[in-house]
Amino acid sequence: MHRLFSVMLAATALVCWAYVAEPARAQSRTAQEQLAVDIYKELVEINTVTETGDTARAAEAMAARLRSAGFSESDVQVFTPASRKGNLVARLRGTGARKPILLLAHLDVVEARREDWSVDPFKLIEKDGYFYGRGTADDKFMAAAFVANLIRYLQEGYKPDRDIIVALETDEEILDRDALGIQWLLKNHRDLIDAEFALNEGGPVGLKNGKPIRNSIQTSERVSLSYQLEVKNRGGHSSLPTKENAIYRLAEGLTRLSKFNFPFKLNATTRAYFERTAELEGEQVAADIRSVISGRPDPASLSFVRLSANPVYNAQLRTTCVATLLEGGHAYNALPQVARATVNCRIMPGEPVDEVKATLVRVLADDQIVVTQIGEPILSAPSALHEEIMGAVAKLSAEFWPGAPIVPTMSAGATDGSYLRNAGIPTYGHSGLAGDVDDVRVHGKDERVLVKSFFNGQEYLYRLVKMLSGGG
Repeated sequence: MHRLFSVMLAATALVCWAYVAEPARAQSRTAQEQLAVDIYKELVEINTVTETGDTARAAEAMAARLRSAGFSESDVQVFTPASRKGNLVARLRGTGARKPILLLAHLDVVEARREDWSVDPFKLIEKDGYFYGRGTADDKFMAAAFVANLIRYLQEGYKPDRDIIVALETDEEILDRDALGIQWLLKNHRDLIDAEFALNEGGPVGLKNGKPIRNSIQTSERVSLSYQLEVKNRGGHSSLPTKENAIYRLAEGLTRLSKFNFPFKLNATTRAYFERTAELEGEQVAADIRSVISGRPDPASLSFVRLSANPVYNAQLRTTCVATLLEGGHAYNALPQVARATVNCRIMPGEPVDEVKATLVRVLADDQIVVTQIGEPILSAPSALHEEIMGAVAKLSAEFWPGAPIVPTMSAGATDGSYLRNAGIPTYGHSGLAGDVDDVRVHGKDERVLVKSFFNGQEYLYRLVKMLSGGG
């Protein structure tokens, strides 16, 4: 047993070294690795910002690569349900002995302004052991890996027991609000994407101080729902200010909201997540976790306060609502007639949506702040842990990240996996992409991915999909 522990420790140390080191891989890349980088670069450098970019162009570019690699026209299809909006569906045909597997990734990204970044967000830049660029992590890594691996399977003559379907969709970043992405595919071409189960974004490998501490598999998501907060006044000349000011009233309400925490709630997935996480954390954090998940924790306790101060853990503990957009007034020399804010909530599965709005109204504590729900929530039941998937993940993860436990997780955000789950296709967030748990830059400045993680993640997904697809 002691010898086994020593071997595992040495293997873990080797993996850790690999992540903190910065090898000069560019000169020693295989043809498959270079193809993946070329695809990655092409995707990142096509501006696919949801509101202003062109996902149709990105879909066509990936289709062109697949066709040039030998895929038939009938097995690579691009759909453009609206201007600049594109979805790609590609299929590697197997024997048909089993129902297909669906590999889902989204092409659109959130806005990134050049003046906010230290590099051009729409150029793939490799430096300091990282790939920088908008979408490098969310979600063009998975899109590039799926396309590169599909080409690799074809070139190898691989014949799986099931068809392998890759779907690259649009508008995920706005939860397919206009039904031009995954909803459009489900409604108009369900037959092309129907599958036994799907692998989707989410569920990364967590690194802490360079060490792999967990390999996550996401089975459920918090529900994303936004609200508009609005205050109206009669306005007037700024030289004659009054006590009634729309901006002040809205600001005071938002300040009250900023100090409020929704109640603590655990579900089966988050309880398992914290139980596993406690085994990996330092003494104090581990004690805090165990205190919070045991019995009836006191929200005012130091353990609860400390754990809630960590944004990642706080998002697993409760519903959250945060102000994300703000506007008010119409002229520098006029009293504001209208002030508005958008508050985005991420609601714990099973929590009644109506209660969230009622809580907002109560916390804002001002009947002049009108709260209006924006859109409808996408509710979905968690995907049951799949024995075959979990077995394959456990076996392969032990090779790539020895000693890192497999941890079921609930996504703090939301993906289009909810639509698939509601359509009867169990969906699992699992990327194989390793990143620092204390340096998450998705949707933020200087989004980046470790170069080592990119190649490891691509190879991991290549092998995982083969394990789940069988054949030869």
